[in-house]
Amino acid sequence: MSRSGVDTSRHVEEDRQFPAYGPIEAVLGYLLFYVIVGRVTPAVVTVFSETVLDLSPSVIRLGLAAALWFVLAVTVIDQARRQLAALGFLTYEDLQLRVWSRVSPWSLRTAGYLLAFVAGAAVAAATFEAAVEALLSLIPVVATIDAGAFDVLAFFLMVVFFLAYSIAAHALDRLVIDGIRALTAG
Repeated sequence: MSRSGVDTSRHVEEDRQFPAYGPIEAVLGYLLFYVIVGRVTPAVVTVFSETVLDLSPSVIRLGLAAALWFVLAVTVIDQARRQLAALGFLTYEDLQLRVWSRVSPWSLRTAGYLLAFVAGAAVAAATFEAAVEALLSLIPVVATIDAGAFDVLAFFLMVVFFLAYSIAAHALDRLVIDGIRALTAG
């Protein structure tokens, strides 16, 4: 029992199931970051080397490449810690709500994740190009602090894309990990 009077032993056991949730979501998140950095690099180089800071384009590209490597390293370390914690070798504090898994049966949860994946992937696919264009248009706005050039609709589409992509990646992660757990348990 925890201090709140809720039996947490079942949830601790759920957290220690291997493989732990998160690797599919992390890979998809990093791939999106990689694609976006690749798409915006020319615009960032142009804005920061020619107009705003007068930096060398090679320095800007090096900074973006370093950011890619840094995010990759942090992602790999985080996922390794999650998986080792699921095996019982480390502890990992994962502060996320587990209400959905507490109150719904496995088949309903699977159907919900499948629906979330399909809907999220469809919306993300439909809004990807608009989101990239919005991001490209925001680079000079942020660099020059020109609020008059800010396009609210483009920003809204970008937010919709990132939310939909996040929902699809989360749902796919849960579907795949639950599938692996079901295959290895039986």
